[in-house]
Amino acid sequence: MRLIRQARWLLLVLLLPLIPAMQARAGVFISVGFAPPVLPVYMQPPCPEPNLIWTPGYWAYGDDGYYWVPGAWVPAPYEGALWTPPYWGWQSGIYVFHPGYWGWHVGYYGGVNYGYGYMGVGFVGGMWRGREFAYNTAVMRVDDHIVRNVYVDRRIVERDTIVNERRVAYAGGPGGIRHEPSGEERVAMREQHLAPTQAQQQRMMAARSDRASYFAANHGRPQQLAMARPLPAERRTAPAMGGARNGLAQRTPQANQNGGYRGGSAPAGRPAAPQYQRAAPQYQQQQRQNEQPRYNQQQPRQYQQQPRYNQQQQRQYQQQPRYNQQQQRQYQQQQPRYNQQRPAQGNRPEVQGRPQGRPQARPEARPRPEPQQPRR
Repeated sequence: MRLIRQARWLLLVLLLPLIPAMQARAGVFISVGFAPPVLPVYMQPPCPEPNLIWTPGYWAYGDDGYYWVPGAWVPAPYEGALWTPPYWGWQSGIYVFHPGYWGWHVGYYGGVNYGYGYMGVGFVGGMWRGREFAYNTAVMRVDDHIVRNVYVDRRIVERDTIVNERRVAYAGGPGGIRHEPSGEERVAMREQHLAPTQAQQQRMMAARSDRASYFAANHGRPQQLAMARPLPAERRTAPAMGGARNGLAQRTPQANQNGGYRGGSAPAGRPAAPQYQRAAPQYQQQQRQNEQPRYNQQQPRQYQQQPRYNQQQQRQYQQQPRYNQQQQRQYQQQQPRYNQQRPAQGNRPEVQGRPQGRPQARPEARPRPEPQQPRR
């Protein structure tokens, strides 16, 4: 036992130089010597109103061991905000807790499959479309009487799902999930983030003070797995997109169309990081998909306008026989009059000043006298 304790203290001493950096990024540092319990199975409550972001439940650590923090719907603190859930990761023989955060994109969360959009890689439960959040009902439950901005995309769910049949709640280590951060997730991790809202922190403190939420009391089956009502809203200033710090250009909330790079569009600016170069074809594909429906919607309108021109052309063609009929009538009306005015050739009167009837024959011309020959 002494050797184990000495080894733990030695590991903590080695990790002391890394603690300030982790605290600056995450705000807290928690390490445990044994793995968290498996994720319980629960039903997500339907989204009761628009622009709510789902934050899945997770295991946290308190004075009496692991306790369960229920999942909840949280109003977006700013337009374009997306939530990266916390996770436990194996580092140097201990399990380190990585808190969740708000950002422009969903970063790395250990490949833990929390369900309901957080399938292990990025977020596939919805995307921002301007100032409204659209929900992918292939994995999200919404109240369709209130929330109307929805769509269905099962292909992205299948692509970004990490199979976790044992419902493991940590990454790495013995029996943990084997998923290294992708290039897109590394870029999202370097962005500027916001800590959980005050309502989220109060929810965590309430679960920590509830004895029934601890694994020692519920044996992995907490009574309250998810909160039916959404948490109070809290408006916050959106984090800046530091171009020099993380290689990303400045962008507006309207430019953000999805949370993970693999789940949708990437930043409008081209970062210098090589990870984004691998994600560029996917961004171009998503951009073509976003632009294609608009062109397809305009194209039918132009096609629908074409029959109007054909109708006009047909009317002009139908009016053409009327012109032919009128021309034929004029010709018929004029032709008899001309025939009546022109009498037959046998009864044609002679020219004025000449006798009528057959013309007289001209008198025969007298022969000219022959010239006389001169006498000799």
